[in-house]
Amino acid sequence: MEPLTLLRDMFDAAIASAQPARCLPANLPAAPKGRLIVIGAGKASAAMARAVEDHWQGPLSGLVVTRYGYGVPCERIDIVEASHPVPDQAGLAAAERMLRLVRDLDDDDLVLCLISGGGSALLPMPATGLNLEHKQSVGRALLQSGATISEFNCVRRHLSAIKGGRLAAACHPARVLTLLISDVPGDRPIDIASGPTVADPTTCAEALAILKRYAIAAPAAVHELLASGRGESIKPGDPRLANAQWRMIATPQMALEAAALKAREAGYAAHILGDSIEGEAREVGRVLAAIALQVAGHAQPFAAPCVLLSGGETTVAVRGHGRGGRNVEFLLSLAITLDGHVRIHALAGDTDGVDGLEEIAGATISPDTLGRAWAKGLHPTEALANNDGHGFFGALGDSVITGPTRTNVNDFRAILID
Repeated sequence: MEPLTLLRDMFDAAIASAQPARCLPANLPAAPKGRLIVIGAGKASAAMARAVEDHWQGPLSGLVVTRYGYGVPCERIDIVEASHPVPDQAGLAAAERMLRLVRDLDDDDLVLCLISGGGSALLPMPATGLNLEHKQSVGRALLQSGATISEFNCVRRHLSAIKGGRLAAACHPARVLTLLISDVPGDRPIDIASGPTVADPTTCAEALAILKRYAIAAPAAVHELLASGRGESIKPGDPRLANAQWRMIATPQMALEAAALKAREAGYAAHILGDSIEGEAREVGRVLAAIALQVAGHAQPFAAPCVLLSGGETTVAVRGHGRGGRNVEFLLSLAITLDGHVRIHALAGDTDGVDGLEEIAGATISPDTLGRAWAKGLHPTEALANNDGHGFFGALGDSVITGPTRTNVNDFRAILID
């Protein structure tokens, strides 16, 4: 099998492993005495809602919000599409509707909450004293700052009227079961869609420190909310969350294991280096290139032929004006460091099908990537300096485009050494 074909098969296997139709049905709860209300948010939420409808025998109703283009038809659950990663009015209206939907429930009712990556931007209901423009401003700045997803979501939770456990508190006294598809390093529930149904131990003071750390010029209203402590989230031990539980139904590790199985079926040893690798994308690219070169040159720490797999969520401190995303930034750095090594191919992509702001999942590299680039007049180091990974790989015809995957288990990276 051609290396690039195998790499794409592995990426597809990772995405398939996290499809709601595959991973959700076994996690459905028993029917409640009262009503079943289905709510949710994220890039997988519409597909999750469809899986619930397909396997639930009794009555139900509900509302979920997903990214534009990620909706699927449902009969009993309303599907709303909104903007990601920068929130919009459609997401705000959906969040307001969701809170109204869970009012006046009793302890015989069950709220089934379907949460996946992307839910933070899709439920952008601001705390009292803030507006959508405040949240958009802070969100854009954090996206370009190099802040980790955990830092980003800490700020989001303390600027929200629905995240940080507030959605579950609004459901009280009904029982709440949250089914989670993880897109965050460490699979921390508070960081998946900023934890709308789980208690949050972080504080306003921590959120304010993050804005200062990255020199984010937040609007005065944001600064006042955090400095005063008025944006405090729902804390562990709050009685309103006593009947709230969660289950993790798909994770980056599961996706990497599915890809590893595909590699082994093709005769390659597969080694998972980590499911939660973070850091500046270009630096991660250099480090993983060095490991791949050690494998190719010295059979350490593994012997070829093999595939090195990793997941997680890198960051990009945006300094240029190109078309980029963290996966293509990683891959461009990897290619430059490998310098056309004849035995190494790689693929990097986001399992949601969107890397950065583009409807492009990622890209591939081959031993001839740099040579083809130079022949076209492209300069790899200049493209990296300009954060122009999509422009670079697009010009070479090496972009990986999946369309909406309707799931999200974070970044996927595979390096194949023959």
